[in-house]
Amino acid sequence: MASGNPFYDDLRNKPEIIDPPQSEDMMDISESSVNDATQTALKPNVTVSSSVRELLECPVCLNAMYPPIHQCSNGHTLCSGCKPRVHNRCPTCRHELGNIRCLALEKVAASLELPCKYQNYGCIGIYPYYSKLKHESQCVFRPYNCPYAGSECTVMGDIPYLVSHLKDDHKVDMHNGSTFNHRYVKANPHEVENATWMLTVFSCFGQFFCLHFEAFQLGMAPVYIAFLRFMGDDNEAKNYSYSLEVGGNGRKMIWQGVPRSIRDSHRKVRDSFDGLIIQRNMALFFSGGDRKELKLRVTGRIWKEQ
Repeated sequence: MASGNPFYDDLRNKPEIIDPPQSEDMMDISESSVNDATQTALKPNVTVSSSVRELLECPVCLNAMYPPIHQCSNGHTLCSGCKPRVHNRCPTCRHELGNIRCLALEKVAASLELPCKYQNYGCIGIYPYYSKLKHESQCVFRPYNCPYAGSECTVMGDIPYLVSHLKDDHKVDMHNGSTFNHRYVKANPHEVENATWMLTVFSCFGQFFCLHFEAFQLGMAPVYIAFLRFMGDDNEAKNYSYSLEVGGNGRKMIWQGVPRSIRDSHRKVRDSFDGLIIQRNMALFFSGGDRKELKLRVTGRIWKEQ
C-alpha cells in the first residue's frame, strides 16, 4: 500500500533484511528455552498495545527495530539498516540524523515480552523482545515450505495442509506403504534439463515421505538422482532409513541412507548428492535395447530404526 510519501515508497520497493543484534546479553538464550513454552506461557503483563509495537516499527522498511535505534533531533526513529539508505536524513522531517541513539526506546523494547508469531500453528510461548527473533528461527511450530520442486511454489503450512496441497494442487501421486517399485521412462534421454521428473508421496509409520527422481546437469555430464525427504523435522527424520536399488543387464546399484527433512530445500539435498546418483551412460546400460530410450526401474523401502 502506498504511503503517499514517494520517499518512503521508493525505499520500501528495495527491501533489505536486517539482522537482529548479536550482543550476547540481548540475544543469547539456551537451547532448552527455544521451545520451552511451559516456562514462558503464563507470564503476567505480556499484552503489548499496538501503539507500542508501532513505535518499534521502522518507518521505512516496516521491520522491527533492534539496537542501535537511531533518532533525529525531533525524536523521529529509524533502524540502523535504513540509516545509510536515507543518506543521513530523517525520512519524516528531513533533518540531519547525526549519531543520536534512542536509548529510551531500546530500553522499552528490552522490557517487552511478546508471543511467538507462530502461535496460530500451536506455539504458546512468550519471549523477550530481543530473544523472540532467535526463537522464531528455530521454533518447532514454524510452517514448512512446499516440498514440490517442479515449480517455484511459495505455499507454506503444517504437514497435513501440505499433504493436501501436494495432492490437490500439484496432482502428486500418493501411496500407502513402505515399499515401492517405480519405472521411469524418457523417450529422448540426451535432452537433459534441470527439471524434476517425478515426486511421489508415501504414507507409512504414521508419517509422510517424498520420493524425488530427477535429471540434472553435473558439470558437463548429465546424471539422474533419486532421494527421499521426510515431511517433518530433522530430529524425527533420523528415526528412519531407506534404501534404493536400480539395475539391469545383470548389474545393480544400491543406495542406503537417512531421509532428509523438508526443512532442507530440494536443491540443497540434490546439490549435496545425498541420494542414489546414476550417470547417463550407466542409466542407458541399465535400460538395455538401443540406448535411445531411458527405462529405469527404481525399487526401495523405508523402515523405522529400533
